[in-house]
Amino acid sequence: MIRRRRARTDDPEIIRLIIRELIPLSYTTSPRDAQAIRDLPKRLRDGVTFVAARTKTSTPMGFVHLYIRGETLLYDMLAVHPQHRGKQLGTQLMAQGEAYGRIHKCKTARLFVDYSNPRAMRLYTQLGYKTVRELPDYQCYEMIKSLTTSF
Repeated sequence: MIRRRRARTDDPEIIRLIIRELIPLSYTTSPRDAQAIRDLPKRLRDGVTFVAARTKTSTPMGFVHLYIRGETLLYDMLAVHPQHRGKQLGTQLMAQGEAYGRIHKCKTARLFVDYSNPRAMRLYTQLGYKTVRELPDYQCYEMIKSLTTSF
């Protein structure tokens, strides 16, 4: 099931996933960056987070964090626990984010993916995201997808 984040019970696992799965892939953040890690709870409060979990109260198996900025849905972070990969959880989380964006009248979804994360790049490409530019200073690509249906 995909549900909204419950800060008190979900944040310890979400933060663990960020530290173990996302930060090691990031060019701009180090696992030893104590300030960035301390700022994670605030970052999670400043957007919307959906989690993939077996039940309403079980530990998250993965999560997606996003923001709405005008007519743009901006994906911030997506991570799935290694034991739960290959079960379409990333696809389901991205679909939930896109549905949320459409409800909020977003026309475009935007994300950034690190060069060092080819699995994520493959997922986003399969979901219809297109690379619009490369940001070598940050060692990442910017990708977008239209959320409007054209007939």
